[in-house]
Amino acid sequence: MTAAPDLAAPRRLALAQPAAAGAWLAELPELVARRARAWELTVERVAAPGGRTSMTVLVRRADGTPAALKLCAPGTSAALEAAALARWDGRGAVRALEAAPEDGALLLERLHGETSLRSLPETKAMLEAVSALHRLWVPPGAGHPFPTVAERTAGLAADGADLPEGAGPLIAEALAARAELLAGPPEEVLLHGDFRQGAVLAADTGRSPWLAVGPDPLVGERAYDLARLSRDRLHDLIASAGAPAITRRRMTKLAASVEADPERLRGWTLFRAVESGIRAHGEGRRTDAEALLEFATWL
Repeated sequence: MTAAPDLAAPRRLALAQPAAAGAWLAELPELVARRARAWELTVERVAAPGGRTSMTVLVRRADGTPAALKLCAPGTSAALEAAALARWDGRGAVRALEAAPEDGALLLERLHGETSLRSLPETKAMLEAVSALHRLWVPPGAGHPFPTVAERTAGLAADGADLPEGAGPLIAEALAARAELLAGPPEEVLLHGDFRQGAVLAADTGRSPWLAVGPDPLVGERAYDLARLSRDRLHDLIASAGAPAITRRRMTKLAASVEADPERLRGWTLFRAVESGIRAHGEGRRTDAEALLEFATWL
């Protein structure tokens, strides 16, 4: 007799979630069971180590097709993710097969979760990443549900509470950059929102060898998505000789590859690095916070 799969949250997810998410973590096995019944799924196993904001369970549909059941943590929006995936409809991104936002649940095509663009050499990975982004940047559609970049970026803490030592000038510079960038956004397209090499997985769907996953979708200019990609493999960058110059060359190439204004990319890269650094500091990830704020000083 085959043992039932362990449906407990992976350690990485459990450690990343705040205490308030304890009830959701405890409920995960029942959520999996409920979705398996509703969608006629056979559960195989939990994908590990997994992410920090969701749990993915490898499943099979009634016809034997492999799929992935994603359960989104509180504070994330399965409804927005489902809307973005529907808008892309497989163009550059994984396709959603079913959605139950009330359970924070998405049933997705199964990709090769163990193989992302980070497995490729840096130059090749960046080329594939930009190619994927080009396919994702589409008009959001009339009456879309997605927040704007202005709305998404309104929460950077600037009150001096529990901030890293010496971060005040960087925060001021980041906020000034945001204000200037929002004064005249050049375009409004659907953005991935959390685009990086690790969010593009190998696929054998027949559409593309690489597909994006895990969007945190919003509407704004392309430079906002490129900004997160600009700091990819950050710890490798920090360990490199001449890291600031390498970073500036990378941003120049990225901007040129999509005909974006390099100064707008620099501004959003600065803002997003500082924003992420402050968040990491608040979550107790001091090493990550220090790396992100150091990166910001290079810009």
